[in-house]
Amino acid sequence: MEQRILDGGEAILQGIRDLGMEYVFSSPGSDWGSVWEALARQKITGTPGPAYLSCGHETLAVDLAFGYTMMTGRAQAVLLHAGVGLLQGAVGIHGARLNEIPMMVLSGESTTFGDREDFNPGAQWYANHNNMGGLPRLADPLVKWAHQAASPANLYELVVRAGELAQMPPVGPTYLDVPIEAMIAPWTQPAKLRKIPPAPRLRPSDSDIERAAQMLLSARNPVITAASAGRSREGYEALGELAELLAIPVVEGAAADSTNFPKEHPLHQGFEGNAILKEADLALAVRSRTPWYPANMGPLNAKVIIVDDSPLKMHMAYQNLQADLFLAGDPTSSLQLLVKALKAAKPDAGKIAERRARWAAAHQHIEQRLRAAEAEALAKPGIQPVKLAATLAQSLPEDTIYVDETTVHGGINRRHVRNRGPQSYVAARSGLGQGLGIALGVKLARRTQPVTLLIGDGAFLYNPATQAFGFARDQKLPFLTVVYNNHGYRAMRQNQLSYYPQGVGAKNRLFYGEPVNEFAYEELPKLFGGFGARVEDAAQLRPALEQASAAVKEGKIALVNVSLKD
Repeated sequence: MEQRILDGGEAILQGIRDLGMEYVFSSPGSDWGSVWEALARQKITGTPGPAYLSCGHETLAVDLAFGYTMMTGRAQAVLLHAGVGLLQGAVGIHGARLNEIPMMVLSGESTTFGDREDFNPGAQWYANHNNMGGLPRLADPLVKWAHQAASPANLYELVVRAGELAQMPPVGPTYLDVPIEAMIAPWTQPAKLRKIPPAPRLRPSDSDIERAAQMLLSARNPVITAASAGRSREGYEALGELAELLAIPVVEGAAADSTNFPKEHPLHQGFEGNAILKEADLALAVRSRTPWYPANMGPLNAKVIIVDDSPLKMHMAYQNLQADLFLAGDPTSSLQLLVKALKAAKPDAGKIAERRARWAAAHQHIEQRLRAAEAEALAKPGIQPVKLAATLAQSLPEDTIYVDETTVHGGINRRHVRNRGPQSYVAARSGLGQGLGIALGVKLARRTQPVTLLIGDGAFLYNPATQAFGFARDQKLPFLTVVYNNHGYRAMRQNQLSYYPQGVGAKNRLFYGEPVNEFAYEELPKLFGGFGARVEDAAQLRPALEQASAAVKEGKIALVNVSLKD
């Protein structure tokens, strides 16, 4: 007869169910036997609950959750192994904290180390996973909340609390340490199980909305700068409506991690905002933790309105927002309330028409420069980064979602890659080595859309590539990777030259930080039934990209390794 025991593993899974999380991403470890048993019961009994997705690397597990939530806004669960798995996934957790991505991370340990007569966790928990101070001590610098669930008596409630806190503004990763002793112990369901409500969408006060509206109406030369407003379709549309209403130019700064405003729109003024900000008399910074750089060179002659759910970031050591007014609350709601207030005020149509014409002319000038740069690059021999970015538009479907993990070529991609519409561009502004996992998380959220990862050769080497390609094959998540291969860590050379332009390294071409351990990156996807191509000649570029795109349509992973001439 089947033995049906409710234990701590069931408490964890029930908490994840009640939080409404769709996936449990895991790089499995020996601490999770009770959760696997609970998942087996879920499958056999047909109980609705999260899907369990196993992958071979902790950073990959975290970044799958990262990418999925970036597209959906819905937090997911991540199971890691003990302290070592937590440390292995730390770069992803750090990225989630920095980018304010909600997720619930759990890992386990043994608190008895084999001394309990009726329970043997395994010698590894005494010899290898014996962490002084406990696992929350490791996680604490990376997350917004960390705790240990030492007893099955409140394990379910602590799982729920971790999930709720992750999604409560300011959103971010939370961590729960669950000892094996608590997971295998009998668990009694609470008298009341409930579906956990979504986090409330907070909003600014009516008086602050009215004040902001009046500041915008009286400004002669306002400007909007945005970084993450477009993570949701609603945010993208709300920002667009506000800019259109008053003909306010929009600049997407260097920290932009999503498409915030249509690049083809006459009010779009590119990605370098310092010059425009110097002339502005009002700056509206929307969901941007670093709206200008250097921080002390912001819009010194302008009033500044900051729109963010949590404008002052506790996880950042330094910010200098130069704010005159905070609209603290859900950014999309704040923008929608601003639009409503501005419409009621009946803005000056003549002033708006004049401003619209002025910025449309400026936009046209930017477009002419960009198209001229592309024409020049396409006419030259070799493959320059601009030529590669322009050729992507000619070769890939219009609805492609681009995930960007380049460094020195990031600005070129923002200007020249023709992504269209909301959520068509995603970038992780944190440590390198996360692009493949984030791209797969994006693909999991948008299975019917093509996803292309743009990545430097150095960043590619930081990624768990074999695990990512194996996961993509097994989960039927075909996507394209384009390697921007300049055969070295070019950012390291540029860094050295910027500090010592006339130094010994510059004079003798000695850049010790630049070399990479290069290999034939295009061969790797072939091990997983995918397509790979190396491109060194410009004439091969478009055919190779089109072949790769066709392979993705057939359900294969694909990689094009492009040798660049910088």
